[in-house]
Amino acid sequence: MSARAATATAALAGFVGVLVLPTAAEAAQQHDTPVVIAHRGASGYAPENTLQAIDKADKLGFDWVENDVQRTKDGRLVVIHDTNLARTTNVEQIFPGRAPYNVGDFTAAEIAKLDAGSWKGAEFAGARVPTLTRYLDRVDHNHQKLLMEIKAPELYPGIEKDVLRVLGEEGWLNRDHVRNRLVIQSFSADSVRTVHERRPDITTGFLGTPDVSDLPRYAQFADQINPSNGTISDWYVAAVHAFKGPHGKRLQLFTWTVNDAATARRAAGLGVDGIITNVPDVVRKAVGGRE
Repeated sequence: MSARAATATAALAGFVGVLVLPTAAEAAQQHDTPVVIAHRGASGYAPENTLQAIDKADKLGFDWVENDVQRTKDGRLVVIHDTNLARTTNVEQIFPGRAPYNVGDFTAAEIAKLDAGSWKGAEFAGARVPTLTRYLDRVDHNHQKLLMEIKAPELYPGIEKDVLRVLGEEGWLNRDHVRNRLVIQSFSADSVRTVHERRPDITTGFLGTPDVSDLPRYAQFADQINPSNGTISDWYVAAVHAFKGPHGKRLQLFTWTVNDAATARRAAGLGVDGIITNVPDVVRKAVGGRE
């Protein structure tokens, strides 16, 4: 820890009852190589958020994959990043005149007709937008782990309940999955809090870079603070690590989206716990990160 980071940690001592001075073992762990998470699957090499991207991450040897979950017009959960279908599917050709092509304006059956792979390359033609059910089945088949983002929950009131229902139906709320293979995150603090309140045993993460003064509040319902790599410093990482989350463990920090060796080495040097990347093999080679 740098002198500046140490000073920052000491300054946080004013948060009585929240600040956690790390043990020697915990301090050493802060400098372990970070976990490497395949962003939207290995999306640098296969169409993002598809089953092909999960499989590519698996072939590269990575356990953790990240995805994005939204809800269709008829209440099904699908895995896609953008709230608009146009960038990563052929929706404009299949359903002309249905602009603005928002995910929530289409049924699951309509979305199932779309090609979600050709934009990435002809070899991926015919790839589909997976339902969350199919996605979970594939992650399980590959013995992988999931960092799930609830995308734009303000567009889908009650989506947290839907997500937890599907996770339960697919066996993802048993002891092994919850303890070792699942994290749920969102840019919405309200959404993260809702998941924590409904299932306090699930590991949760807040996407963003809250002010240090706000960290005690986030630590009540989030186990991770997951900021953009351009917003962090050794000072900020140390500040996050100074708090314990709702499960009584030191807050973790996963940063995104890191796609080159130099940035990966910088992030690892700051002591982050995880690096989210489109090209996990590049990051692993740069920092020797854990899979």
